[in-house]
Amino acid sequence: MTPEHIELVKSTVPVLRENGVALTSYFYKRMLDNHPELKNVFNLDHQSTGRQPRALAAAVLAYAEHIENPSVLAKAVDHITNKHVSLNIQADQYSIVGENLLHSISEVLNVPFESELIEAWKQAYLQLADILINAEKQKYEQLATQTGGWAGWRSFEITEIDALESGKRFTLKPTDGNAVTTGKAGAYISVKVKVPAQGIEQPQQFKFSAQQDNTEYHIEVLPEANHSEYDVANILLANYQIGDQVQVSAPLAD
Repeated sequence: MTPEHIELVKSTVPVLRENGVALTSYFYKRMLDNHPELKNVFNLDHQSTGRQPRALAAAVLAYAEHIENPSVLAKAVDHITNKHVSLNIQADQYSIVGENLLHSISEVLNVPFESELIEAWKQAYLQLADILINAEKQKYEQLATQTGGWAGWRSFEITEIDALESGKRFTLKPTDGNAVTTGKAGAYISVKVKVPAQGIEQPQQFKFSAQQDNTEYHIEVLPEANHSEYDVANILLANYQIGDQVQVSAPLAD
C-alpha cells in the first residue's frame, strides 16, 4: 500500500466508528442476495440478530485504525482464522467478499466506485485477505495431519441423545468409523445441519464442556430464545434424532 492509500483508509475511521454496523449489515445483505449459495456458509441466525454485522464492523474498524501496522492485530487474526477454518471458508470466496465489500463502501458512503478511496480500500482488503488466506492454509494443513484429523467437513452420525436439565446432550460418531482428533475442554467444533423446508444448511459452533476422546464427540445443545428459524441449536433439538447425520469440522481452540 502507498502512503496515500494508508491515509485514505485512515480517513474513513470516524465514519466506521459511527456507521460501521450499517455498512456491514448492508454488505451482508448485498452479498447474500448476489450469492445465495453462501447462505450455506454464513450463519443466518447471527445475521438476523445482528451479531455477525457487529463483529465484522469491529474488525473492519480495528484494521483501519492499525492499517500502518496490521501485525498488532495478530491475536484477532488468529481468532478470525480459527472461526473461518471451523466453517471451511475457502480462498476463492475472498474475491466474492472483497467485491461486495468494496461496492458496499461505495454505495453506503456515496463514493464513486472508481474513486481513489475505493482503490485504497481495495489495496487494504487485498493485504488483509492475503494475511488471512495464508494463515488459514497453514491451519487446514495442521488439522489434516493430526492423528484422526481432517480439514473441512466430515460426516457424523448422532448415536445418543441424553436429556439435560435444559436441552440435550448429543453424541456424534464419524460415519467412516475412523478415529477423530481429541478435543480439550473449551475447544469447539462447527456442526452443520439442514434447515427444515428451506433447502439450505446452516453451521454453528459448539464448545466442549469436557475432554473428548478419539472415537466420538459430545456436545450440549441448549434452546435459544428470541432466535430465528435458522438457529442450529433449536433445529437440532426439534428435528434431529438418533441415526440422523450432521457435518462436523475438526476441533479448534482460541
